[in-house]
Amino acid sequence: MRTMDHHTRHAHHDTPHARPGGPPAPHAPGAPRAAGAEWSTAVRATLHCLTGCAVGEILGMVIGTALLWGNVPTMVLAIALAFVFGYSLTLVAVLRAGLSLKAAVKVALAADTVSIAVMELVDNGIIALTPGAMDAGLSDGLFWSALLGGFVVAFLVTTPVNKWMIGRGKGHAVVHAHH
Repeated sequence: MRTMDHHTRHAHHDTPHARPGGPPAPHAPGAPRAAGAEWSTAVRATLHCLTGCAVGEILGMVIGTALLWGNVPTMVLAIALAFVFGYSLTLVAVLRAGLSLKAAVKVALAADTVSIAVMELVDNGIIALTPGAMDAGLSDGLFWSALLGGFVVAFLVTTPVNKWMIGRGKGHAVVHAHH
């Protein structure tokens, strides 16, 4: 049997499995994960936001189009309703968790404002830049394809934004403290 010198025998102790009096080393078993959000968390947060935005956006576009409003008032209504429905989904969830209305409004504003704003900017930009989409009627495939295509692009753009914000304890991360 070969005998190891003192340094060789204890070399594995130089690799920090745990720090005396402190947290485990970043690569040690049981160590906390590095800062940042998982993609699955960002996707769920974005889908939550997209649900409220889509309901409001579609309702606003349908109302404005059905009433033969111009493009600007229709978009303003759609965006306003997207924010209302987007915030409402979060409000309902945090009110159920026991927050007061005032606290719930603060959480919803902190959690959803950037996400909804990015989503609406992208979605409405797609609709506005799609030739003929704003002038299409409710029975026109162009209307629906531009609207739904805008949602897809908005989802793809907003998900990394939400991931970045959640990883820094902002955006939808604020809501998770109340679930």
